[in-house]
Amino acid sequence: MDNGITAQTPAPFDRRAIPAEARESVWQAPDGHPIRRIDWPGRAGGARGSILFMPGRGDHYEKYLETLDQWHRAGWRVTAADWRGQGGSGRLGSDETTGHIEDFCQWIGDLAAFWRAWKADTPSPHVLSGHSMGGHLTLRAVAEHAVDPDALVLSAPMLGMAGPPLPIAALHAIARLMARIGGPTRPAWKWSEKPGEAPSARGDLLTHDADRYEDELWWRRERPEVSMGPGSWGWVAAAYASSRALFAPGVLEHATVPTLMIATTADELVPFGPIQRACARMPEARLVQFGQEARHEILREADRVRNKVMDEIARFLDAVAPAATP
Repeated sequence: MDNGITAQTPAPFDRRAIPAEARESVWQAPDGHPIRRIDWPGRAGGARGSILFMPGRGDHYEKYLETLDQWHRAGWRVTAADWRGQGGSGRLGSDETTGHIEDFCQWIGDLAAFWRAWKADTPSPHVLSGHSMGGHLTLRAVAEHAVDPDALVLSAPMLGMAGPPLPIAALHAIARLMARIGGPTRPAWKWSEKPGEAPSARGDLLTHDADRYEDELWWRRERPEVSMGPGSWGWVAAAYASSRALFAPGVLEHATVPTLMIATTADELVPFGPIQRACARMPEARLVQFGQEARHEILREADRVRNKVMDEIARFLDAVAPAATP
């Protein structure tokens, strides 16, 4: 029987626009540094709970609008923020392209302060998620008890870095020497012949989905302030120091929060081995492994991979962080 009501297919998500339900603003870190953030209030007041997502090195939250909005439509109260010195949260180096930090502890401190304020203002359960460098930092913050989420979701966490097959102590020493020789804010690798323009082969390292990769380039043109190129030698030295701290005896064993790690053996930016070793040391961690079908930015992969990733995350959160009872 025709009741005169036609089912409407949801419009495809526009990855090149800030969703109407989202609100962009600035949070002041304890020292006054402005940190850019974006919030979705959540359907039914965020009754499903709350997710805080932290992006990777050189990232900005616009790249993950599709994922963040999908969580929002599932009922979550969603927030993402750019790290200090990245995206729309300013720069810490000597130019507008190179990503620099003196010590990853600065980012851990920012995350801890942001977490306390955010958690007090949002409904439980509280989930923390990070991609790549954001995965490294969120895991370290959990292991050091700087934050206390109900669940942790890590996408291709940067628990190691592609580079020469040398012991991490040797790589750390080389990075510290290079930072001293040429200055800590000097770029550690070449970006492009044209300053600020992404290298032509960069997309092949990140995703099989050419359209999703083009979304990032579109946002860089639309909002030039989010563009970032290579890391500094200071950043490289700080990254090795932080990895050594994270893998020190007993540290990962303190990360007792239920954790889902999603990674690919085909990742050419962060090696799979350290992810596997970290997961084995953590009491409540589970690893979902992909192969040649996935590149580094698993949350921005082609639909056949991305849909599986999002389903895995949804099932994990339903199991370990069910909606709070009213």
